[in-house]
Amino acid sequence: MSSAVATINNPVQSSTYQPKPQQRPTAKDVIAENVKALIAQLEAGKSDALTAYLDAMARFHNYSFGNILQIARQRPDATNVAGLYTWNQFGRRVKKGEKGIQIFAPMIGKNRKKQEEAEQNRDEKSTSILVGFRAVYVFDVAQTEGAELPAPAAVTGEAGAHLDRLIEFVQQQGIELEYNERIAPAQGASYGGKIVLLPGQSKAETFATLVHELGHEMLHRADRRTATTKVVRETEAESIAFIVGKAIGLQTGTASADYIQLYHGNAALLAESLEVIQRTSAVILAALEEQITNETSKQPTEEAA
Repeated sequence: MSSAVATINNPVQSSTYQPKPQQRPTAKDVIAENVKALIAQLEAGKSDALTAYLDAMARFHNYSFGNILQIARQRPDATNVAGLYTWNQFGRRVKKGEKGIQIFAPMIGKNRKKQEEAEQNRDEKSTSILVGFRAVYVFDVAQTEGAELPAPAAVTGEAGAHLDRLIEFVQQQGIELEYNERIAPAQGASYGGKIVLLPGQSKAETFATLVHELGHEMLHRADRRTATTKVVRETEAESIAFIVGKAIGLQTGTASADYIQLYHGNAALLAESLEVIQRTSAVILAALEEQITNETSKQPTEEAA
């Protein structure tokens, strides 16, 4: 066969062929890769992988869903992450040989108008737009050494003022709150615009139960209720209670460890479920931010993509 024929049948061999430049990974790509890794762990019988991901959501609720998955996958035991500059500001240095945790930070650009438009509208400022993401590296506190960090105030085993703030948030959402012994043996129930709690629970139990039922109120009404199973709904609500409780120092058990039943091989459902769990937990924690900030204000944190 002549070389000319070979070139026609296989254009890749042509001297004019130019390979496409490698594209930057998108947030969607990062999430998909991490969910795939989680599924592999679950199918291998490592059901504690869910707990590691939920722990990360509790510790890093100011980070995006994609970056939380990144941190949990690369360093499941991370407790407090920051970049080199931030650690240096706290008098700490990253230990020699430590490998950074890759996350993705947004790249912001200016939406500049055409020259003619700019001349006609000199007073108008160009707007900021998201142009993509770039890889950056953070390090866990265990990977650093130097000056001691002030210990955050712990609320282990006690709901403290957080319960009052949570009740206030529930009422702000227009949700009625009632205590009634008739729901026993259930500790709580959600009725769409109304939450009923079993009286006589400790503050920690009341807090965890209220967050669980609030999760139902925020997630499982209308379309999502009909599109999910009871197992999915209960797992999501319990996961939210676990994340929020863990974030304020409560010992709330291990949540639902067996996550395989949640997706039945459906990676898209698993990704969607994890994302709504993270997003809803972050909204609730934001409502408690005044107390949480007071406890952790002296700890290094970095908002990321």
